Amino acid sequence: MASTDPSPLPAAGSAAPPRVLTVAGSDSGGGAGIQADLKAMLALGVHGMSVITAVTAQNSLGVQGYWELPAEAVRAQFRSVVDDIGVQAVKTGMLASVELVETVSELLAGVRAPVVVDPVGVSKHGDALLAAEAVATVRERLLPVATLATPNLHEVAQLTGVVVEDEKDLPAAADAVLALGPRWALIKGGHLAGEAVDLLAGADGERHWYRAPRYDNRHTHGTGCTLASAIAAELAKGSAMPEAVGAAKEYVTGAIAAGFALGAGIGPVDHAWRIRG
Repeated sequence: MASTDPSPLPAAGSAAPPRVLTVAGSDSGGGAGIQADLKAMLALGVHGMSVITAVTAQNSLGVQGYWELPAEAVRAQFRSVVDDIGVQAVKTGMLASVELVETVSELLAGVRAPVVVDPVGVSKHGDALLAAEAVATVRERLLPVATLATPNLHEVAQLTGVVVEDEKDLPAAADAVLALGPRWALIKGGHLAGEAVDLLAGADGERHWYRAPRYDNRHTHGTGCTLASAIAAELAKGSAMPEAVGAAKEYVTGAIAAGFALGAGIGPVDHAWRIRG
């Protein structure tokens, strides 16, 4: 007869896991934003914490509306976490407005931990999540304090004017993003035809290519948030940037393959694919 003894509980007072802070918007549908960030962080063995910048009304069909939090509330959340608990990596997502981009940039300038900036401009459904007038502020204030920027091809064009049409254009896109100040740039080529190819470029000229099979699955909501959060988690655990990106890419590829339908539109990637598998 199989044993019915419960699994042993961890010892009281176990050491805390690495700590990662996400500064982003809330997704009421649970597929992207703060919710995706915290799920990815838990799946990868770190303690996730949050600074909520905006609340969205969002589901599988799109973003029906969003409401920014006051800069004072964002600043208070950040200081509350960083000054007491501390962080070993930070990830940013939806920042919405000029004022919030400026506020977060100022806060991040005083952080010694790695900062992963996902320069969110639009949602998976094409809904704007960053005011048009805030793009210049991201370019001039936020990217210079980033350890890594992770733009998709639309965001590359929005920030730099460089249009990527195929894989050979990725190095020029990386150079254009690096010129804005981050130490590393990860150009995500997921919207190109063929393999899912990304290019990681360092300010010192270092280059790393990452390739993964493309899965025929439309349920990919939260991919960008999840990748940036996974990289931040790996950095918090002590990985070097190329290894952190490689591990995060492998995790996200599995999450995309396991993405599932929710509602009538685009469902989320599955953050728990390793557990369910």
